[in-house]
Amino acid sequence: MSFIDSPLGRCDAVKEMVLLDETQVECAREHNCPAGRNCPLEGCFAPVSGLTAADAEALAKGSTPG
Repeated sequence: MSFIDSPLGRCDAVKEMVLLDETQVECAREHNCPAGRNCPLEGCFAPVSGLTAADAEALAKGSTPG
């Protein structure tokens, strides 16, 4: 049994569940999306791969996330 604690979203463009704790560019590369495709999950991805939006913002401000 395995557990995934990363946020997921259903992408209607590729008809798959995708991880949202990566950047949109990483997701597009992973799922072979063509350049210029309108992403149905635009705005849902992490600004920094592997970090929540709150943690990425805390790092940008120079404080410790968490």
